[in-house]
Amino acid sequence: NLSGATAVGFDGVAATSFTVNSATQITAVAPAHVAGAAAVTVTTPGGTSNPDDPQAYFFYAASPSLAAVAPASGTTAGGTTVTLTGADLLGATAVRFDAVAATSFTVDSATQITAVAPAHVAGAAAVTVTTPGGTSNPVGYVYLAPPTLISLVPDEGPTHAGTVVTLTGTNLTVTTEVRFDATPVSFTVVSPTQVTAVAPAGTDGPVSVTATTPAGTSNALTYTRLPAPGI
Repeated sequence: NLSGATAVGFDGVAATSFTVNSATQITAVAPAHVAGAAAVTVTTPGGTSNPDDPQAYFFYAASPSLAAVAPASGTTAGGTTVTLTGADLLGATAVRFDAVAATSFTVDSATQITAVAPAHVAGAAAVTVTTPGGTSNPVGYVYLAPPTLISLVPDEGPTHAGTVVTLTGTNLTVTTEVRFDATPVSFTVVSPTQVTAVAPAGTDGPVSVTATTPAGTSNALTYTRLPAPGI
């Protein structure tokens, strides 16, 4: 009995517009409203529909917002699990890194989503969440290219500790660890292409040297410990 409808209301607020499609259907544009449930009514020459009908409620979702993403960086290959915190995240239908959809995501609560970052070129990306209430503000995430090593100078030294070795390569700015085989050593980041590290003590022979950043672990280069001369 919707023919001849003269008004559609959302908690008494008139719909922005509406079209009577048939005696059983109306298409309406919802007006602005605070978050929460709104009773939808239709008025015709025969009267106004029952606002207490449980099937005649429309739910206004608040716009989602993001406060942080942690960690705030990861590898260009994707696969980093990140935690997004914010508000009004329930019902999320999409998480995007720039325009690229997250590999997967889980809505943990109204204030937290866990997502897996997709592959992306190196550089900054804007992370957003979409819900029925709209799309959130962006938060920044940085894609880091994996580190590579090109040379070690010197590439050999004594079996005792203390030799300062210069590692040259690429994408070393955020190096978090340098290892000689399985042994982590002290190091200093000099530039995006250079790190200095102090070789540890060990038996003579070759060891593998690697550098690790949030984007992964580099290729290995060989450092050789030389036995002390005998007399």
